[in-house]
Amino acid sequence: MKINVIFRRTFFLILLLPGLQVSVSAQEKRYSPDIEKKINEVENNLKLWVQIEGLTNKHSLQERMAFYRANGVSIAVIKDYKIDWARGFGWADSATLRPVTTATLFQAGSISKSLNAVGVLKLVQEGKLNLSSDINNYLKSWKFPYDSLSKGKSITTAHLLSHTAGLTIHGFPGYEAGILLPTRSQVLDGVKPANTKAVRSAFEPGLKYQYSGGGTTVSQTIVEDITGKSYEEYMWDNVLKPLGMLSSTFTQLPTKEKEAPRATAYYNYGIPVKGKYHIYPEQAAAGLWTNPTDLAKYIIMTQLSLQGKSNKVLSQEITKLRLTPFVDTLSALGVFINKRGGQTYFQHGGVDHGFVAQYFGSLEGGNGVVVMTNTDNTAILSEIINSVATVYKWNGFYQPKIKKTFLVEGSVLNTYVGNYKLNNVTVSFSMEGDKLIFIQDGQKKYIHFINDTDFFILEIPNGEFSFIINGNKNVEAVQLKRGSNITKLTKVL
Repeated sequence: MKINVIFRRTFFLILLLPGLQVSVSAQEKRYSPDIEKKINEVENNLKLWVQIEGLTNKHSLQERMAFYRANGVSIAVIKDYKIDWARGFGWADSATLRPVTTATLFQAGSISKSLNAVGVLKLVQEGKLNLSSDINNYLKSWKFPYDSLSKGKSITTAHLLSHTAGLTIHGFPGYEAGILLPTRSQVLDGVKPANTKAVRSAFEPGLKYQYSGGGTTVSQTIVEDITGKSYEEYMWDNVLKPLGMLSSTFTQLPTKEKEAPRATAYYNYGIPVKGKYHIYPEQAAAGLWTNPTDLAKYIIMTQLSLQGKSNKVLSQEITKLRLTPFVDTLSALGVFINKRGGQTYFQHGGVDHGFVAQYFGSLEGGNGVVVMTNTDNTAILSEIINSVATVYKWNGFYQPKIKKTFLVEGSVLNTYVGNYKLNNVTVSFSMEGDKLIFIQDGQKKYIHFINDTDFFILEIPNGEFSFIINGNKNVEAVQLKRGSNITKLTKVL
């Protein structure tokens, strides 16, 4: 799931819980004094989405891991087309006190789509697949059932990789270990034991961007139907192994050949996912097991291929195609293109049950970063990445919102006290001394006002909150605006 999407999750899902004591003793390799100094600066310079005037606005990795109840974090930083450093922090499994190392594998979530696109484009490069042809020309084990919503237009593989096919099914929840898994056709047709609906047209292809893990799963089927190989076998032979991602795999359960330690997945409360992690038969969309070091190799090879200095998997021409937005200015083939300051980056984020991850790679200069963690909360990713960008002087990458806080009179604050509800979600506002606090599921967060009605919460990135006052000067609701998304909860007794 791309970073723009995962950071837009509403505050109902963002449960940030302070107080957990997490060990973040760094593991493994020690670097030169200069690099160790940079690592120390990154660890102690985490940057939030907002800076408050008059405060230092500095946070340590240990503080933020404890705050978010993030058991483990793994980071790799790229400089000048090389891995500058990689390090693990905290616990891969807190029950057994198994530490995160640079070898620890995490589920990459939707970052899987980036590697999937490399594999699909390898078939294009070999002349086995035309990006502009109808997908049903290549599908054998299953055919896409066109209907009137596609308006007679063909869906192409380029549409699938760029999320412009107009298809349904945003993402997949995965399956608990040990339960009956659906076949690929059952997933695509929404037939039990599949736990998602059928992948079908929502509107005509090529019209606009709409994120669809369902479309990526169709591309997985194309790979298997063209090659006659299992998806994990094809991706190992043609993508992971050639890129040097030797610890990575699309195989869902450990095998004797793949004994690299896998992190345990945790929800935001620090509660482990049942069975330690979910299984994703939708491998291309969400099934990659990897670590930041291996993903950094993928980023570097992409950067070098773009410069015409490497063709381990894709040629310079095909890499340029992969990094070119297809319909809009953001969504390319398996990656998203973002301009930050004076630089352009290719990036992707990922969210699986109990795992989140994010990478950025610059199109020029050979810089990048990968962060993976076994928690459900994405906010810590941006804070770490902002720190890396600041320490490594990525011009204009970190652009925080600067806010000045406002002192609201107690009589006004008291009018905001109460419960606010939308469907089955209820949040509360209560006084703690002379401060108003936000409470959800028994967990409190502090509010920072910018005027009498508008406020922000540090733990909810880019959230603009407002209390809504009606014509009778009574508080009727609280509103959250994030970009173009507006959510309103009505005040109840």
